[in-house]
Amino acid sequence: MPSEDGERISILQGTLDLIVLRMLQTMGAQHAYAIATRLQQVSEDLLHLNQGTLYPALVRLEQQDRIKGTWGTTESNREAKFYSITKTGEKALAQETLRWRRMAGLVDKLLSEGA
Repeated sequence: MPSEDGERISILQGTLDLIVLRMLQTMGAQHAYAIATRLQQVSEDLLHLNQGTLYPALVRLEQQDRIKGTWGTTESNREAKFYSITKTGEKALAQETLRWRRMAGLVDKLLSEGA
């Protein structure tokens, strides 16, 4: 659903890792292009991730042992790194999801009450 002004949505700092982890948990191992394409589809074309945004997040998540990358072949017969969520990533996803929902609830409450 498009925003009222028709502009694409910028991703909030700190949320990309959470979104990528959730996607990998739901869809299984994916390569970077598939991740970016799926996020664009799910967001109804409001969210576009370029390589300069997505790849550093994947590297960071891999360094934190939240995802694991293995080389494989895509459906178009190209070699690519496929990322999957690890047990550490599953735990982090659960914790960050709870934290995000609490924060979103707080912001919603404050906006509703006109703080």
